[in-house]
Amino acid sequence: MDIPPPLRAVFLDRDGVLNIDHGYIADPTRLEWIDGAREAVAAMTRAGLTVMVVTNQSGIGRGYFAEEAMHAFHAEMQAQLAPLGGRIDAFYFAPHHEDAAIETYRVVDHPDRKPNPGMVLRGLADFSLAPAEAVIIGDRSSDVEAGRRAGVAGHLFRGGDLHAFVLAVLGDRVPGLK
Repeated sequence: MDIPPPLRAVFLDRDGVLNIDHGYIADPTRLEWIDGAREAVAAMTRAGLTVMVVTNQSGIGRGYFAEEAMHAFHAEMQAQLAPLGGRIDAFYFAPHHEDAAIETYRVVDHPDRKPNPGMVLRGLADFSLAPAEAVIIGDRSSDVEAGRRAGVAGHLFRGGDLHAFVLAVLGDRVPGLK
């Protein structure tokens, strides 16, 4: 039986895993965390894991909000994580959609748009990670599929307390995760 290498990184979907999915959300004043999400990110940060977000953001391509608004939303997430000792090391986003109103983003089956693995592959390369050293946690099968296509194990989060979920699915592979 092969023993997997130590876990070094976690990819997280954003809407529905970290924050409540209100649909095409980019206004930082509307940030509402999933129960235990801040604590989960802080625990992973303390345990030395690289924490990355991979998020489809077709609201940009559809013209619902500007890319700058999404960056402001992510900055607010970082600001609210900091007091707990948490941080997100990288945000990867895919603004593309086949029905995008903005022509630049109107792409059928863009390699970055989940379930395609582009964002996950970029994160692996940027942080010099082997696929076996990372996992992905998402609330949709397309998140887990993106991980699978990149060779990364996936876990489907069906709601509840994210911190408890992370401890349950990652605790055996991450010494000091609490």
